Amino acid sequence: MMQQETLAWRCVFPSICLHDLPCHFSDRLKLQKVKPAAMGRTYFVEEAVGQYLSDLSTKLKPYVTGLLIGQCSPQRDYVIRAVRTPPKEEQKEDSISPSKLASIDEEWITTHASQVSRMLPGGLLVLGVFIIATPELSKDSQNALRKLIFSVEKSLTKRRLWKPAEEEVSDRAALQICSATKKVVCRTYDVQDPKSSAKPADWKYQSALSASWLALDCTVNVNIHIPLLATSPNHDLEKNTKTGLNRWSKQIEDSVFLINGQVKDDDTELLEGQKKLRGNTQSSTQFSDVKVLTQLSQGSSHRSTATVQVCSASINLKGAVKCRAYIHNNKPKVKEAIQALKRDIINTLSDRCEILFEDLIINEGPHRKNFEREYHVLPQRLFVPVAGSSVMLSDYKFGDETAGEIQERFVEMLDQSVQAEDIHIGEEINTVNICPVTDNMDDMQQKQLTKGTLLLKLQQNMGVVIAAAVAVFASIFSFNYFSD
Repeated sequence: MMQQETLAWRCVFPSICLHDLPCHFSDRLKLQKVKPAAMGRTYFVEEAVGQYLSDLSTKLKPYVTGLLIGQCSPQRDYVIRAVRTPPKEEQKEDSISPSKLASIDEEWITTHASQVSRMLPGGLLVLGVFIIATPELSKDSQNALRKLIFSVEKSLTKRRLWKPAEEEVSDRAALQICSATKKVVCRTYDVQDPKSSAKPADWKYQSALSASWLALDCTVNVNIHIPLLATSPNHDLEKNTKTGLNRWSKQIEDSVFLINGQVKDDDTELLEGQKKLRGNTQSSTQFSDVKVLTQLSQGSSHRSTATVQVCSASINLKGAVKCRAYIHNNKPKVKEAIQALKRDIINTLSDRCEILFEDLIINEGPHRKNFEREYHVLPQRLFVPVAGSSVMLSDYKFGDETAGEIQERFVEMLDQSVQAEDIHIGEEINTVNICPVTDNMDDMQQKQLTKGTLLLKLQQNMGVVIAAAVAVFASIFSFNYFSD
């Protein structure tokens, strides 16, 4: 039974606008293997991905683009899913595919990548782009892939509230397949280097690649208060929320993580002292229960400074978020697993806020003014299994969304059919009581606030006042002493 979680979003303000925010595949097709190059990366690929790419190569002409989903590690990379770029509405209606690579819609593909990244649990990411094209278009395919890889990475980086580690893998895969000869060419680009040139990589299919990956589960209690300054000309709720989440994400980064009740050294193996499942081709997940210990206050070495500011509104994020990360079973380090879970904690809260703001803008319009106090429930998290894998993909739903809408979204975004009974809700909506707040601050409240501000400032400057008094007293004493 999954732990139930509740997450609510509350915005309290007197009169501001809420929308001033914004058989094997290689055997069947006899693919030409890429020769591994020195220092090149190796991609181990789920065989189901090969079958999926095979089907695309026969159905869609003259070309089709898509995303590669998987996990990076220092030793090797894993590809467990490939997802085609969904066609636009006009392409669906006319059944027309563009005939030239110059017509590739870069913005459409990067938007798709952003949507897909929201549906990935911790440990998974968009680690590359693929293109399947006819021989006539093959010459220009690599240039198109390079451009897409950097555009997608730039788009995804903008949304992140965390920074990659220095030693983190920054290579992304560019996979090119000829629809006629079935030739596979895999190269990588270093997305941290805009002038990066292509490096050859090895592309290897493997059965049951993610059938027994490890999962880390945790529930994190959230109580974030974000004030909106009265001096601000307008209240950009989305921007202010992101600022507040940025501060909170640093707190998560500094937290202590207990894995099955123990603090483990970063460089030890995650499975140390546990039996590893070997030779298992059936999907099975080994879960680790994780507790997050958040630092409540800074150490004595940090100087704390208080700032008094008049605020006319506030945003409260309060509840318990369900978080999950997956990690490969090839001797993973504790550091890899904790990093994946930290990012899922940060991503899931940030993504929910983004989805809520988008929903409000779509339903109520971006230019509405003079809102009264409002209360919203953030979307629930749900999980959906992947056939032949222990990994589950993620998504979010509002209370009024039906299973049919969720199924449509999985088909559109991940090209995956989902049965209604396979949708597992990770949390349950509960009633949240909110204390009423006076919409208008009267004169007495203003006087109390001003008085409180002066008292606090007096307390902050008390040391200076006492020091000055002592100095004056000493001067008078010295003067009288020498006069005598």
